[in-house]
Amino acid sequence: MRLQIFPRAIISVVADGTQASRRPRGIRLSDDEERAWQAFLHAHHDLMRVLEAELEAEHGLSIGDYDVLVRLARGPERRLRMTDLAQRVMVSPSGLTRMVDRLVERGLIDRSRSTRDARVMLVQLTEDGRHLLRRAARTHLRGIREHFTGRLSDAQLRTLADILETIAGPHRPH
Repeated sequence: MRLQIFPRAIISVVADGTQASRRPRGIRLSDDEERAWQAFLHAHHDLMRVLEAELEAEHGLSIGDYDVLVRLARGPERRLRMTDLAQRVMVSPSGLTRMVDRLVERGLIDRSRSTRDARVMLVQLTEDGRHLLRRAARTHLRGIREHFTGRLSDAQLRTLADILETIAGPHRPH
């Protein structure tokens, strides 16, 4: 989706070229815009807080730690270059470095220099990390279903996915 700005209105143009919505430009959101925006923010905040609390309580992992372990598990040979990992996780580069340091200290991942290029840092999931990830995944998926998807009908899930993909684009696993 791309946004085209016209005087006094923002028109959202979807992939097929049709006009999705027309919103007046002003200094305030409409009641519906405000309600949708606030509901989105609060739902995201509350959901992430409870999912992280469950991972922390049961496995000593933050949601960011879990994300790093998942990305590594999906990498070739359960390994990624640090730069590739940084592009895939939703953490700042400095935050990622601290997170990797903690995960290395716990023995969940290993960090090493590439044999092909000493400038390249590789991060790899260890067997201990893989075992913990399997246990944590059960907790995390249970939480997603209990606190999110299980509260919605199949039709609501499809509609929500369509709405969010209109904003963020189609999901591309990485």
